[in-house]
Amino acid sequence: MLAPKKVKYRKHQTGRTRGLAYRGSTINFGDYAIITTSPGWITSRQIEATRVAITRTMKRTGKLWIRIFPDKPITKKPAETRMGKGKGAPEYWVAVVKPGRIMFEFTGIDVAGAKEAARLASYKLPVNTKLIIREGVE
Repeated sequence: MLAPKKVKYRKHQTGRTRGLAYRGSTINFGDYAIITTSPGWITSRQIEATRVAITRTMKRTGKLWIRIFPDKPITKKPAETRMGKGKGAPEYWVAVVKPGRIMFEFTGIDVAGAKEAARLASYKLPVNTKLIIREGVE
């Protein structure tokens, strides 16, 4: 699973996901892209499950690019622990996505296969998604 090797700070604040994505909102590598239409956090496990679903649909033909990286640590206090005593330990990593952010790009399959891959990938993700196709692709 994806996780950063080293970070400047072990614990982050929660933050807010407002507005639209300007970075990472154009197709740069593949012919098809899965784009988010709602904000949210995507864990490294969900990214890996989506990657497996897409590559199985492509049957080892074509290429897949993952355009998001989980670099935000989410902390959690142990179960049945009293309040106080500081913030919990980092539990897992998430990628913060805003509407319009391209999460996955792929190429090397036909449009019907791309639609099927996007459908299966959407089941693995906690945000609403949409398939977009590069101009000029039949």
